[in-house]
Amino acid sequence: MQDPDLLADYADARAATSGGELSGKPLELVKRALALDPNHLKSLALAGTEAFNRKDFKTAVEYWERMRSVLPADSPFGQSVASSIAEARQLGGIGGAAAPPAPPAQVAAASGGQVTGVVTLAPEVAAKANPDDTVFIFARAVEGPRMPLAIVKRQVKDLPVEFSLDDSQAMTPAMKLSNFPEIVVGARISKTAAAAPQSGDLEGLSGTVKVGATDVAVVIDKILP
Repeated sequence: MQDPDLLADYADARAATSGGELSGKPLELVKRALALDPNHLKSLALAGTEAFNRKDFKTAVEYWERMRSVLPADSPFGQSVASSIAEARQLGGIGGAAAPPAPPAQVAAASGGQVTGVVTLAPEVAAKANPDDTVFIFARAVEGPRMPLAIVKRQVKDLPVEFSLDDSQAMTPAMKLSNFPEIVVGARISKTAAAAPQSGDLEGLSGTVKVGATDVAVVIDKILP
């Protein structure tokens, strides 16, 4: 595999199925991706998070600084990375410039780092799902990598199901719900319980919603090619 996007997605999926643990095989995949593209954003985010989780704050800052160097400073994603760098510097006692103040939209998002709603299964595709199939309910940023900001697992037999996604379910400090003003909420049914999307999975997405939104409706109504 020589595609950094696929390597990073595979690392993300491996980590998601092991409680967010990025050490070991996921980190190996991330390093392979970075060897192909040293500025690959998702791989830098994951590598920095793995170091942060090990309390190697110096290495986390190095990875995240590389991310910040290629991101617009005033973008929500750029501001999120800057905040994570500031946190790592503080925890590690590392000197350096403080993170720039968050823009008003981001401050508003931070006051409500949660989104709630209901996932339903459309009748026209219901026959293609089994009761014990896994349902991944996730939120991702409108801008930035497609890795989930938060994710929970349910089963088809639970549908329709109410959900609540928040910062406690974030995989990386740089990618939390409260760091983004707008998100998309999705739900995907996987027969193999694989975190990465596969052909034949069933999926539904909300439109763009603001972080802090309630009563978000997600209808699983299409089959992935």
